[in-house]
Amino acid sequence: MSQYLFQQIVNGLSLGSLYALIAIGFSMIYGIVRLINFAHGDLVMIGAFASLAMVQMGMPWPLVALLVLVVGACAGMTIETVIFRPMRSATQVTGFIATLAVSVLIQNGALLLLSGQQRSFQFPAVMRQRVEIGGVSASLTDLTIIVMAVVLIAALLFVVYRTRLGTAMRATSENLLAAQLMGVPVNRTILAAFAIGSGLAAIAGLMWGGKFGQIHPLMGLAPGLKAFIACVIGGVGSIGGALLGGYLLGMAEVLFVGLLPPEYASYRDSFVFLLLIVILLVKPSGLFMRHVEERA
Repeated sequence: MSQYLFQQIVNGLSLGSLYALIAIGFSMIYGIVRLINFAHGDLVMIGAFASLAMVQMGMPWPLVALLVLVVGACAGMTIETVIFRPMRSATQVTGFIATLAVSVLIQNGALLLLSGQQRSFQFPAVMRQRVEIGGVSASLTDLTIIVMAVVLIAALLFVVYRTRLGTAMRATSENLLAAQLMGVPVNRTILAAFAIGSGLAAIAGLMWGGKFGQIHPLMGLAPGLKAFIACVIGGVGSIGGALLGGYLLGMAEVLFVGLLPPEYASYRDSFVFLLLIVILLVKPSGLFMRHVEERA
């Protein structure tokens, strides 16, 4: 395999890992409360700026990674408790508009507090080294992102399919009222889903900042929209679909830029949204959604 093709594959897996981590939160929240949370992408920004603040305070990176999960989880739980829970019985259109309003509030609040200036966000110098693998090399940053995403996804799947909390989450996603009648603590379960999904989005913000080197208050918009597209590709409401959709979208986006002539690179976002339209026309339920009941 040539170095160039190997690098494109690594780039695709790295970008796909970030999309997958964000998309999982979209799917978990929709799967349980049938809410498309367009404020979810802003948790990426919150995670990135929280990470930068902790690094500037001199905290070690492993502790920063751990704490940013907590910061994201707390932000998600606050949003759910203060805004979404009181309107849980409202229509989906109401919820949709509310998520847009929350997103605008977070973005404008960040602009007021932080200004619109971009900040440099750099991983330690050692992360910019390249690692030799069988005659080809890859950035240590990309490899770290891929490995961290795999570890976090494995932990998430363990929670969802091997714990009482995961059982409660799956029961609530199947039928919220029936789960409540069976004694499942629905409010606590929904809160946990928001916490987990938001924590994953926040740590994706840390990795996004380290990969691209700059962060700003509106940085959550693009990854949030693309993660939502990844959900649609895989099947909204399915954790597995969001996961596979994220990796498929990341790989397709990188290969589109890497394998076509350079003049097509500026059309990468157009390609992503064209892919969304094609999926909606051909298989609106998502590529990996066999049954509606598979929502988790």
